[in-house]
Amino acid sequence: MPTLRVTKKIRFEMAHALYNYDGLCRNIHGHSYRMEVTLIGEVRNNNDHPRNGMVIDFGRLKNIVNKKIIDTFDHALVINHLTPKVNIEALKKTTERLIVVDFQPTSENLVLHFVKILQPELPANVSLFSLRLYETQDSFAEWFAGDND
Repeated sequence: MPTLRVTKKIRFEMAHALYNYDGLCRNIHGHSYRMEVTLIGEVRNNNDHPRNGMVIDFGRLKNIVNKKIIDTFDHALVINHLTPKVNIEALKKTTERLIVVDFQPTSENLVLHFVKILQPELPANVSLFSLRLYETQDSFAEWFAGDND
């Protein structure tokens, strides 16, 4: 059967601050993120199956990404666990969606984090080929499975 790649583009809003960074991004600021999730798999060839001709139903892929990533990270503030506790406690009082992670919340590290979240959720007949996260219109970080074998 032919092997193809399929991609779902998803948008979400998120804020972050880079702990101990030596530029403006040390301050809380937000982005309109765009994420592209690309899967690879064989095209289903079974006339009796409702998903005949598909690698994966785009709706199913969207549901997986929404449930595992967007529902948590959309309109959230993501900060490094090294942020002083007093600051974390103050932020907890001002936002309902504070996510404290054990890494610097750069685009690069967020991509790695999202890959770890998504991979175990994918159906057995597909695998994650790449994940691209645009932080701005012209800046992105990207993970490729082939680079990480």
